[in-house]
Amino acid sequence: MSFLRILLILALPVGAGAAERTLERELQHLRIDGPREWSDFPETPLAAGLEVSFDSEPNRGPWTLRLRQQDVKENWSVALNGRELGRLRVDENDMVVYFPVPPGAVRKGSNVLSITQDTSRRRNPDDIRVGEIRLDDRPLEEALSGGVIAVTVHDRATDEPIPARITIVNSDGALQSVYAEEDNMLAVRPGVVFTGSGKASFSLPKGDYMIYAGRGFEYSLAKREVRFTGQADAIGVRLELERQVPTEGWVASDTHVHTFTKSRHGDATLEERMVTLAAEGVELPVATDHNQQVDYLPLAREMGLAQYFTPVVGNEVTTPTAHFNVFPVEFSAPPPDHRSPDWAVSLGNIFRTPGVKVAILNHARDLHSGVRPFDPSLFNAETGESLDDRPFRFNAMETVNSGATQTDPLQLLRDWMALLRRGLKVTPVGSSDSHDVARHFVGQGRTYIHVDDSDPGDIDVEQAVFNFLEGRVMVSYGLLAELTVDGKYGPGETVPVLDDEVNVQVRVLGPDWIDADRVMLFQDGELIREASIRGLQRPGVIWQGGWKIPRPEKDSFLVAIAMGPGIEGPYWRTAKPYQPDTPDPTTHVIGASGAVWLDVE
Repeated sequence: MSFLRILLILALPVGAGAAERTLERELQHLRIDGPREWSDFPETPLAAGLEVSFDSEPNRGPWTLRLRQQDVKENWSVALNGRELGRLRVDENDMVVYFPVPPGAVRKGSNVLSITQDTSRRRNPDDIRVGEIRLDDRPLEEALSGGVIAVTVHDRATDEPIPARITIVNSDGALQSVYAEEDNMLAVRPGVVFTGSGKASFSLPKGDYMIYAGRGFEYSLAKREVRFTGQADAIGVRLELERQVPTEGWVASDTHVHTFTKSRHGDATLEERMVTLAAEGVELPVATDHNQQVDYLPLAREMGLAQYFTPVVGNEVTTPTAHFNVFPVEFSAPPPDHRSPDWAVSLGNIFRTPGVKVAILNHARDLHSGVRPFDPSLFNAETGESLDDRPFRFNAMETVNSGATQTDPLQLLRDWMALLRRGLKVTPVGSSDSHDVARHFVGQGRTYIHVDDSDPGDIDVEQAVFNFLEGRVMVSYGLLAELTVDGKYGPGETVPVLDDEVNVQVRVLGPDWIDADRVMLFQDGELIREASIRGLQRPGVIWQGGWKIPRPEKDSFLVAIAMGPGIEGPYWRTAKPYQPDTPDPTTHVIGASGAVWLDVE
């Protein structure tokens, strides 16, 4: 497919008043080949790449290129006269990004700006929109300096600053890049600033913006409109958050956390990961870089963030046939051998590793290295049976992975319940699989473990692991489904059924910026009760109710699941499916309880 070529008739002289000149006003739809990804893109793109030709005087000092991008998942190069200025940000969000233009990169006379997909590394067709391109004859810092904003985020209950995520959205609804001085208590990406101290100062171009502050699933969302006129404004903004979701006695854990520093993909450094964990309220993070053990604790202490979470040493054992997150691991122990294509050998290696008690089967429906662990040819989803004699010795599995969501949001939960029906003791897990600072951020998917949470910096890891393995958990991706039977039995516990009826209570929990529309009760994996949810009962508790069900004829288990519409807002956007089977998916928030066991025999 040909390039979209744009020729600007007017030359662009240096200076001459306005510092910023438009090279392309519109967003253009690009794709190299193959079918479209999503139905909101046209069947046929405008072109495979973009070329903008323009005349100019040379740039003797550093200039800046500004553009807007949407839905970028592959590597796209931005080049000027054949010299790469950088790459589009691999991020599906709508965002405005900037590239430094080195002195001499703009030539006297004719110039060509090109945006092309890197075909040497292309995995899939990538529909993107890119445009609103402007060339600014100022250095990057000046181009982003229409004014300075100093944001402080406070806990309303204590009036103290708290770690938080700050999101900056421009008047077009796009994430707006900012300029911030280097600070190890900040993690900065286009339109997002994580702060470990609750304080952040940064510069913005002139314009109107909405500033959001949040601290993960349990907290409210604050926002404030600001305007910069370009006249060296300085604005102070105080935003207050309140803890809305009642999670006392439950620790927020993310069992699938990566860094670029160790895993060499994604973009989060170790220092940035400490900041993002504190800012998202992840109290029990498990470090799971590929085939290695990492201990976050020394760095968390050095940065003064150890009070916010208790890190656990783990490992994503990345084998040819499946990925397993394992923990806790003795930091000095040799990593488990990950090279065998045999599940039995891999899991044997895992459980022989000093300290390991948990082995989580990760993203079982995703294709990695040509293998999908729960492919229909390998796994019977009705019976929970392995079809190729693989031993299912893992004791937990991801039922929600916010970095790799499924087209059918209940698919992995049904798979998990099939394993329970088969008699396997498997704990359901929510996780983020985050490699990034802001694209698929840490803690969006998480697991709540029933353990004392009064001091996040000193959680009893041994007790947390024990309760995790007992199934005393809840899975969260924007909601919690809190299941109680006969007024006192919760997930992982066994109910002695003595009467003709079983009394089931459910609370659907979530902050006031997340909606739920239905809650379901499953018995042995079959839907037996359902209720619609209309409106918010109160912040923190979206719905509360229950059912009386007949005494079952045999031992069985109950699971509660709540669902709601996905979030489009850039402050907590829910991702489209990672490996979709439809071009027109819908996204959801979801919460699921662990299993409560009914003993009638």
